[in-house]
Amino acid sequence: MVKIGNVELGEYPLLLAPMEDVSDPPFRALCKRYGADMMYTEFISADGLVYESDKSFQKLEIFDYERPIGIQYFGGQLDSMIRAAHFVEAANPDVIDINFGCPVAKVACKMAGAGLLQDVPKMIELTSAVVKSTSKPVTVKTRLGWDEKSINILDVAERLQDAGIQALTIHARTRKQMYKGEADWTWIAKVKDNPRMHIPIFGNGDVDTPQRALEYRNRYGADGIMIGRGAIGSPWVFQQIKHYFATGELLPAPDIAERVEAVRQHLRDSIAWKGVKLGVLEMRRHYSPYFHGFHGIKPFRTRLVSISDPAELMAVLDEIEHSYAGQEILV
Repeated sequence: MVKIGNVELGEYPLLLAPMEDVSDPPFRALCKRYGADMMYTEFISADGLVYESDKSFQKLEIFDYERPIGIQYFGGQLDSMIRAAHFVEAANPDVIDINFGCPVAKVACKMAGAGLLQDVPKMIELTSAVVKSTSKPVTVKTRLGWDEKSINILDVAERLQDAGIQALTIHARTRKQMYKGEADWTWIAKVKDNPRMHIPIFGNGDVDTPQRALEYRNRYGADGIMIGRGAIGSPWVFQQIKHYFATGELLPAPDIAERVEAVRQHLRDSIAWKGVKLGVLEMRRHYSPYFHGFHGIKPFRTRLVSISDPAELMAVLDEIEHSYAGQEILV
């Protein structure tokens, strides 16, 4: 049984990664329905919480049906990380996660996220302070290092554990790689093989099929897998992986009716949570992944990303379901 503190996650948990503008409650609801064992919120700015940004506080919203769930936040200043931890704890997540892995320039170049891989003592100072400021289990998500010449995950993992974290997720790329190139899970195996390490280690990067999930589980020995981009447009990936683990057989790809119903639910929940204007707008990034591999889908997709009326969008989804009924899906 894998546990983060007293939070039980099962024998080999599958986790939904924190993804900005993706891992919101509407998307999390689908991932939970399809078997995600633990989920994380979008990452939240510590400064945004300290300065009482409405957008930051909205991201703190979690629901009981999502549990166990972690709230992830980031920052580079000691005072704001401590103060923000109290807001995060008040939202009552099961776990508080610190982001030391975000590679985008607006975060990393301000010495937050992956930027702190260049200043490990500061990373440890921030982590220790957060651990001491909350009663919740604290976890961390980070990367292998800043670039291929400064991979320091073996040292970082030990020091984060010594600072009091209760689980570590490793995205098996450097900051310089961003999301390109191949994730190098051999470093995750090295962290797991370190006899000093006793906290759960979760692997992240390039897991987008049941076959790869099984290969990585068997080859690298992580305690679970965190899935990010592999779940976008495919929230059923968690169900597919679990079925493959249990039976060695691949589930058929969801048919058009199931896919369209997932999109409908996602759209309805997005509107309910964000309001019509923003809910419709922020769904637009999801249509292409949901319908990837459908021959001739482009005209439908063009309509979906240009229509603002929810009823009209539902009508287009009905058309898609009718047009592709019985057709083989090329994914």
